[in-house]
Amino acid sequence: MNDGPDELLSPRTLAARGPRFQESPTRALTPPIDVATTYIRDADNGYPMGRVYGRSDNASVQHAEAQIAALENARSAMLFNSGMAAAAAVFMALDPTHVVVPTLMFRGLQRWLRGIGRHGHELTAIDMADTGAVRQAIRPGRTGLVWIETPSNPLWTITDIAAVAACAHDAGALVCADSTVATPVLTRPLDLGADIVMHSATKYLNGHSDVVAGVLAVRRPGALWSRIQEFRSQQGAVIGPFDAWLLARGLKTLDLRVREQSRSAALLAARLAAHPAIATVLYPGLPDHPGHDVARRQMAAGFGGMLSIRLRGGAAQAIGVAARVALWERATSFGGVESLIEHRASIEGADSPCPDDLLRLSVGLEDPGDLLRDLMQALEAAP
Repeated sequence: MNDGPDELLSPRTLAARGPRFQESPTRALTPPIDVATTYIRDADNGYPMGRVYGRSDNASVQHAEAQIAALENARSAMLFNSGMAAAAAVFMALDPTHVVVPTLMFRGLQRWLRGIGRHGHELTAIDMADTGAVRQAIRPGRTGLVWIETPSNPLWTITDIAAVAACAHDAGALVCADSTVATPVLTRPLDLGADIVMHSATKYLNGHSDVVAGVLAVRRPGALWSRIQEFRSQQGAVIGPFDAWLLARGLKTLDLRVREQSRSAALLAARLAAHPAIATVLYPGLPDHPGHDVARRQMAAGFGGMLSIRLRGGAAQAIGVAARVALWERATSFGGVESLIEHRASIEGADSPCPDDLLRLSVGLEDPGDLLRDLMQALEAAP
């Protein structure tokens, strides 16, 4: 568990410096990696440092958790060994209830939720960008959780977090917001009324495509939070100390990376929107995006580094463009320093709600002019 941040510090400073590490006897500037699995008791059978076992008491993990808690303006953060593990922990820790989820959301979690009935939950999937639909879907006294993902993957729809939180709380329900794409640099869901914020830390928080991790953060830990913590410990859904150390290192550049990636994505979105081969550019920073006004209210310093393009020539042209890029890498995942391109429908399968003419773009830290030229040549060469 970790205390909240010093609110006088900006997110950029919080990211660059992180919480001061106090336990190194050498006073090293960089925290060491704590690989211990167990800790020594005193003669009176106590634990003077408060640590018992590495599964729940690792110093490297706790250091990264404190960094994320500070960035999210949270009281406490909890790391897991994947984003899926973090998300699943919320649903597994809940007593059987009615849950409202978005129709458009991370495909892995969506597939997992299709089997959630074995845990006793009842699911209703809706267009979460439509606050009226959210209000109608929530059942006062019966709905226990509303799950938000904003911007949603891979169509980048926007949910009004404050409005949905108000609807949910009026009915006695909690709100968990997947803020993986926005990151705490652009949006802090807890400040907007969410009860829990979730990230696939594999993506922007780490930012270097070398760690798989997930995290949850809360401002007011309660009974559900304690059950989630117990679930993590008993199921062993913990992140390793080296991965936690890498994540803590990646967080130091989070603010600079996300701001620069957002600027580059905005430039690319504006230029690609005028290309005759492209039917639609999906990016919340564009004025004609349906969620632009809400995004402008709840996303500070940019609209994120993710966008999608839909090709007039359909699936064949989309796959052809992805095949002809030289600088963009054809790979799954997003949020790293490298720019990635992916034909999502091929990855998600035949029952995917993703249009087959869509390419998902994760904008990295390369020069945006170089990225644009590479896309342009691929667009011209594709049939």
